[in-house]
Amino acid sequence: MRSLGGAVLAALLLSGCASVTRGTTENISIATTPSGAKADVSGTEAPFSCVTPCVVEVNRNADITVSLSKEGFEPQIIPLTREVSGSGGAGFAGNLLLGGVVGMGVDAATGAAMDHKPNPVVVTLQPVPPPPAVAGPVARHHRKPKVPTS
Repeated sequence: MRSLGGAVLAALLLSGCASVTRGTTENISIATTPSGAKADVSGTEAPFSCVTPCVVEVNRNADITVSLSKEGFEPQIIPLTREVSGSGGAGFAGNLLLGGVVGMGVDAATGAAMDHKPNPVVVTLQPVPPPPAVAGPVARHHRKPKVPTS
């Protein structure tokens, strides 16, 4: 039991604060089926685009939205959420021993303990439905008038 407590303490001491151990940015992978869609990423300091499949680097504290478009397919908008990750939580908790309130404040401000979800962003694009068929002129068959016989 003593070794388990020592291992937990060592893990907390080594984890330090999340800003140091995890950094303030993360990579988001974006893929579509079919590939070749334009991905517009907003919520960054300067919005940017890439063609799928691609990887973008974003700040962990940013509110990210990925807008996907490809000719012949319905556009998709994917808002990403932020959640405390397992390793980010350990780094944040490490502040209790090493970083104190200052370290916690830095982690909270930079979002270093957070991860964006979903990551990777994987989307199957849906084809644009064809327009409804337009009825053309109605063809009428003309019959020869009946000639009375008698």
